[in-house]
Amino acid sequence: MKIFDGHCDVLYRLKAERHLSFAKDNGLHITHEKLKKSGGKVQCFALFVSDDVPEESRFSAVLEMIDIFHKQVIEPYDDMVFVKSKQDIDRLKEGQTGALLTLEGCDAIGKDMIKLRTLFRLGVRSVGLTWNHANAAADGATEPRAGGLTGFGFEVVKENNLHKVWTDVSHLSERSFWDVIETADYPIASHSNARALCDHPRNLTDQQIKALIDKNSVMGITFVPDFLTDRSEADINDILRHVEHVCELGGENIIAFGSDFDGISETPKELRSFADYHYLAEACLKYYPEKLVRGFFFEHFYRALPQ
Repeated sequence: MKIFDGHCDVLYRLKAERHLSFAKDNGLHITHEKLKKSGGKVQCFALFVSDDVPEESRFSAVLEMIDIFHKQVIEPYDDMVFVKSKQDIDRLKEGQTGALLTLEGCDAIGKDMIKLRTLFRLGVRSVGLTWNHANAAADGATEPRAGGLTGFGFEVVKENNLHKVWTDVSHLSERSFWDVIETADYPIASHSNARALCDHPRNLTDQQIKALIDKNSVMGITFVPDFLTDRSEADINDILRHVEHVCELGGENIIAFGSDFDGISETPKELRSFADYHYLAEACLKYYPEKLVRGFFFEHFYRALPQ
């Protein structure tokens, strides 16, 4: 089963934990070997800068992660390919995996549109406006005032539209979400679940999910245990519950997966790393037609990627 995974934080961990290596099984959920074991065809690699990085150093931190991406993920392997478009994905040969860069939060660019356009030129194809808090672009999912996009945030979305880049609604406050839905040509939720099943501010309400359906968008069901269940431990059945809920809303053709591997310390018990992804595929095939499951795992993210 080909897999197009919408979100991971490998680059953040490689930068923060220098002893880790994409080439070795030494603690990462995603490594070169693990991607290959379970059929990784396209993996989105997020560029995330934590709050403890000084503002003046955040753009440099993103550039460092892009450098790590090339040095550790792309250059050592003939079968890892830097992809920046749907056409690049179409050109992948048998056995090759595409690696796509995404920006998780606009904190790194401050209010500087030149920095955003520079990241586009460096291959970033998806932009999440916030992490969980507020910044110059928008309020995030846990910001107490629960505001929407700022004037600069609207400019960012319009720039994304101009460059045919995804605007990622995961992590946004509800008001910010609706501002994006009204403004973005290419909205997606890279890693979010259903709030009706797990009442977490990072999850999406049924109304939000229906809005993504109406936009012919895509929603990456994520493996974050706290977004899956209120129980102490999550499992594959919890993931299937969120999949089925979106299907019941009429969203079977927007379902995908955004694991958040390496952005989480705990995982569902059958999915300890990317190497276990095939267990999820096997579980989905028990309940859904193979053509639809292939949509979940690859085609829906691929279809939503702008030409």
